[in-house]
Amino acid sequence: MTPLSPSVHLYPTLHDRDILNQKEYASIIGSLRYLTDCTRPDISYAVGMLGRFTSKPNSFHWECIKHLMGYLCATKNYGLCYQRYPAILEGFCDADWNTLLGDSLSVSGYIFKIGGGAVSWKSKKQQIIAKSTMEAEMISLALASEEASWLRDLLFEIPLWEKPVPPILIHCDSTTAIYKVNNRFYNRFYNGKSRSIRRKHSIVRSYLDNGTIHVDYIPSSENIADPFTKALAREKIWITSRGMGLKPKECGTSYEDT
Repeated sequence: MTPLSPSVHLYPTLHDRDILNQKEYASIIGSLRYLTDCTRPDISYAVGMLGRFTSKPNSFHWECIKHLMGYLCATKNYGLCYQRYPAILEGFCDADWNTLLGDSLSVSGYIFKIGGGAVSWKSKKQQIIAKSTMEAEMISLALASEEASWLRDLLFEIPLWEKPVPPILIHCDSTTAIYKVNNRFYNRFYNGKSRSIRRKHSIVRSYLDNGTIHVDYIPSSENIADPFTKALAREKIWITSRGMGLKPKECGTSYEDT
């Protein structure tokens, strides 16, 4: 079972007569958002998508809510598990370029983990229309870089954390985006129509230059940020959930793997 079926395409409600139990739907979405932000990163994309229709839910949106609830019931014993080592912060970022029907905005996703378990994650609709996969990945990389900077500053504030804190490694599955952010002179070639992408490029370059982050390539099949940008099949959900440190735990056992 999956949080959201890859074959599902969600559309806005066209007629007010089709709106069904809006207040109850909004209440459920609020509860799911709380669960997503606390312990269940695997449902981030599904909750984000369903949350777009909070004002006018229809019967099909309710069916998707029931499907998601069924997934949560089947995985209710899942929890984030952490190991003592390695105590290294690393991140993964991804983007899904313009695949939503009726919407030209892409989706960004990132996740950071320490000791094998997730500590920060986000699935977010981009605010800029990306004209290519590279631009969508650049926007996602900029978003992840800002989060990496905040997390690195947080580690500096922890007295017992080993200093100095090294650059945060961010894994990205776009070789083109990595090439362009590593090219310090590429920013000069953006034209006026790409001003917003130029700003994203500058953000990532500034974090690279001051040693806050380091970006490297990872195959898409190994990128655990993939489920934050699209609905996936059951096997891929299982693999990426384990990569996040999300595992079934029996009652009474410790959440620290040894």
